[in-house]
Amino acid sequence: MIELRHLKALALLRETGSMVRAAERMHLTQSALSHLFRELEDRHEQALFVRKSRPLRFTSAGLRLLQLADNVLPQVAVAQRDLARLASGQAGRLNIAIECHSCYQWLMPTLDAYRDDWPEVELDLSSGFHFAPLPALVRGDLDLVVTSNPDESLKGIHYEPLFSFEMCLAVSRKHALAEKKWVTPEDLTDEIQITYPVERERLDVFQHFLEPASIEPADIRTVELTVMMVQLVVSGRGVCALPNWALHEYLQKGFVSQLRLGKEGLWSTLYAAVREEMLEQAFLRDFFETARNTCFGSLNGIRGI
Repeated sequence: MIELRHLKALALLRETGSMVRAAERMHLTQSALSHLFRELEDRHEQALFVRKSRPLRFTSAGLRLLQLADNVLPQVAVAQRDLARLASGQAGRLNIAIECHSCYQWLMPTLDAYRDDWPEVELDLSSGFHFAPLPALVRGDLDLVVTSNPDESLKGIHYEPLFSFEMCLAVSRKHALAEKKWVTPEDLTDEIQITYPVERERLDVFQHFLEPASIEPADIRTVELTVMMVQLVVSGRGVCALPNWALHEYLQKGFVSQLRLGKEGLWSTLYAAVREEMLEQAFLRDFFETARNTCFGSLNGIRGI
């Protein structure tokens, strides 16, 4: 018998190209996912993919099941949404704010896909850069806040993890640090730090890297747009810390060099903050799933929770 979980696992393995990443997306251990595939292979007496192949290669049997997955899984998702609509019996509202400038890269495609699936949900997007969005969420002015800085002092807020990402340092390819693989806080003592115009406590490079080491950069320059930050870095006017996915296209074009912040890297988690009372809403749960699918399908270097 072929089960939906088998089809979903195979589809995620194709998407990620990695047993480790596919297991994370399935919320399974790698051992449990391997057992799932072995169970299916034993049942049909043939391998589904070539182990240890790089890139991963599927057998004829695996390709046939992937074809089935491509036909069946979208239909199941549509049916689940239809049932959720019937159960809720009403439209909803999602007034969203983000505390991450670079999040626009994946949020806009997420909203486009979500509008197609939930046309009856009223969507609105507010900038979270010049006001405090989490208190506004508590008041009911907002319905969802995308943040990497949960405030546990606020009651009645649920933080839904979307994915983990690495904050990296972008430097000019001609910079003295460019040949290093990672930097220490002391390496940035004489550097101009280019940041978005938000409070320092909302910037991971300060909160989790520089300030714990009691290091202050030579100066701080704020810029609204990611592309302008990178342009300043390219011209040698400073360095900036950005999520690995936000730097990917500039690395591909050879504009900048990317360094880890510390030997082990500086990892953070992005959350969708919502009021606890909204968690039973089907349209909200589907937004979480749409956001994750969009991110894992389009962003480089992120991890599951």
